[in-house]
Amino acid sequence: MNSLVLGGGAVAVLGALAHGTWHRNSPLFGPVLSRLPGDGRCVSLTFDDGPNPEATPRVLDALGEAGVKATFFLLGKHVDRWPDLAARVAAEGHQVGNHGWYHRKLHVRPPAYVRNDLGRGLASIEAATGVRPAFFRAPHGFRNPWVSSIAQSLGERVVGWTLGVWDSARPGARVIAQRTLVHVRPSSIVLLHDGDGYDPAGDRMQTAEALPAIIAGLRDRGYRFEVLPAG
Repeated sequence: MNSLVLGGGAVAVLGALAHGTWHRNSPLFGPVLSRLPGDGRCVSLTFDDGPNPEATPRVLDALGEAGVKATFFLLGKHVDRWPDLAARVAAEGHQVGNHGWYHRKLHVRPPAYVRNDLGRGLASIEAATGVRPAFFRAPHGFRNPWVSSIAQSLGERVVGWTLGVWDSARPGARVIAQRTLVHVRPSSIVLLHDGDGYDPAGDRMQTAEALPAIIAGLRDRGYRFEVLPAG
């Protein structure tokens, strides 16, 4: 009987650790912003893995034409390639977040690696934009016990997401828009991509092409757009 109890306890612990590691919104390893506060009909658009020389300008143009502000989780190694694009993101009044420098899964990395990745990303972003990022999103949302504490020590709030629509799989602009409009809920933080974390020239034009339909469709449904809350 005792062995069964112990075995069940071990399974529960392993399950909790797995959830904390792989679920982007798990609070096990520290607080995570997974949705906007309140129950209002609001939504936040967020973009990962940029900047990208093709998609990011198109995304910024669409946001500008619609008068919508978004949050861009910039990748340090791409910022170093295209600092002018990163600077444009900030200059047009969008929130700037840190996505690290390397875009490697952090759940298997030791503390020194995590601190270097986050710190190097932060430094690249701040140098290009003049803005010190107040938010951090881990690649794929994967974390371990020290990712959140290191981000917090750098002054960054950890952010997950409410809705991901797998736009990075490039299912077509119509599908990306449809998935967003069907599944969004009040206070959603929506994950989209204006870059490719593994290929600096990766194609994210489908997301850019879907964005006007996403914005118009959400507005037709009574949604308003908000950036992430500070603090």
